[in-house]
Order: sequence, then structure tokens, then C-alpha cells
Amino acid sequence: MWHGVGMCRSIVTLRSPEVVPDEDVRAAALQYVRKISGYRAPSEANRATFERAVDDIARSTRALLDGLVSGRPAKVSR
Repeated sequence: MWHGVGMCRSIVTLRSPEVVPDEDVRAAALQYVRKISGYRAPSEANRATFERAVDDIARSTRALLDGLVSGRPAKVSR
């Protein structure tokens, strides 16, 4: 069971009309992994897993941002 508090307030929205730089995507992924894992800097024993998670999340974030269609969703008429 999850006992955490609400979402980290310092996580910012990356979606914008311009292409988001890879550095910003990686920084957001690193921030997310730090928050979820509870490690600011992992031990040597956990470093590879930590870095792999950052890479995976950065890739997923880039795919999400690249795949989003800009503009507002169309209203559904009933």
C-alpha cells in the first residue's frame, strides 16, 4: 500500500510548442527516479539500475512528447 504524499510540486510540465531539449527530458526523468527511489545519488550497487530507469523514462517521455498532437481536444457533441 502506498503511503506517500501528493505529487512532487517541483515536477514541471515539459510539453510546449517548441521541441523540448533532451537535457530537459533527462533532467525530468532523473528527478522522477530520485523521487520514486528515495535516492538522491544511488550506491554503487544500485547505480546501473538507477541509470537504466532514468534512460527508460527519458525515452518514454520523449516518445510521449513527440507523439502528442498540439492543440485542445475536440469537443464531443451529444
